[in-house]
Amino acid sequence: MKSRNKKARVAGLLYLLLVITGMIYLVYIPSQLIGESATTTVANIRNSEWLFRLEIIVGIISSVIFIFLPLALYRLLHEVNKTHASLMVLFALLSVPISFVNFLNKFSVLTLITKPEYLEKLGESNLQTQVMLQLENYSTGLTVLQVFWGLWLFPFGYLVYKSGFLPKLLGIFLMAGCFGYLINFFGGFLYSGFHTTILSDITGMPAPLGEIGICLWLLIMGTNKLSFGKTAVAKT
Repeated sequence: MKSRNKKARVAGLLYLLLVITGMIYLVYIPSQLIGESATTTVANIRNSEWLFRLEIIVGIISSVIFIFLPLALYRLLHEVNKTHASLMVLFALLSVPISFVNFLNKFSVLTLITKPEYLEKLGESNLQTQVMLQLENYSTGLTVLQVFWGLWLFPFGYLVYKSGFLPKLLGIFLMAGCFGYLINFFGGFLYSGFHTTILSDITGMPAPLGEIGICLWLLIMGTNKLSFGKTAVAKT
């Protein structure tokens, strides 16, 4: 039990780091830099170049964490079902090289705004167009990554559900999160206004509930079970 709890808390810590770094480079920093127009966006990146560079660094760190997290979860859950545990690792790791390649778009933006020769040759208007194109390519890469961010959740959720030592409800949220990611990807690809619909909001809810929930459970509870009506849970 002690060994299993230790594995659970290592996985929980990695998951927490993944959540924190993901919020920083996917949500917070873009909200500070991306403006309503190309002129505003380029000006923000120029004025806060260090923040743009920090976004890249944190994103790379997050991708590295996503190498170790599924391996830590495999150590914890492989005895439940080796096939599903292997699929969980495979789908997660397939996203990592795509993430690193996608960061090249961010490096291209840095090249464009930090080397004066590009401004001289392209002019301000064309340079802004090139910067926005690279940012759009990066955004498209994140959209493709949603497929793998979704796929790995199904075997992960199944393992949580079947484990007997983790909450079944979180397993259900994780499996539903898989379909949520896929619906959002295909819906957004086939219908440009999909992300403004209520269906997009609904299908986007299970994944964060399941992932943040299992992250906190692994970190705080380990593989202990709540014992309602009693004063204690299974001791580590």
